[in-house]
Amino acid sequence: MNEDNISTQLRDIKPLLEIPDSSYYIYWGLILFATLLLLGILFFIAKKLWDNRQLNLAKGYLEALKKIDWKDPKKSAYNATYYARLLATDERSKKMFSQLEPMLEQYKYKKEVSEVDTETKNKLNLYVQVADERV
Repeated sequence: MNEDNISTQLRDIKPLLEIPDSSYYIYWGLILFATLLLLGILFFIAKKLWDNRQLNLAKGYLEALKKIDWKDPKKSAYNATYYARLLATDERSKKMFSQLEPMLEQYKYKKEVSEVDTETKNKLNLYVQVADERV
């Protein structure tokens, strides 16, 4: 009697149910999300460092313009043109540079040049002030 009771109980046992498992997809989804988040953070850090580097370069160019020694007019004109061109990034400074450049060119391409006139020095000083406000 005991065996009949056990075998009837065993017949009532149902097979195991299949439970849908999406943990594999959730795992890879989280890894992909974390990777994208990390790449985004690295991108913004790199962008911030690059912008800061550009600003530091502009400050260096500005300091070089301020330190120009006018004892050698030819070399000074070349240096002023070089650094002023590098600083001319916005519309206002580009316009000022286009006015300053012909004034400096008269000191660059001759073998013997005279002293730099005060008008050119004043124009360069105005350009330096405008660039200093921007940087």
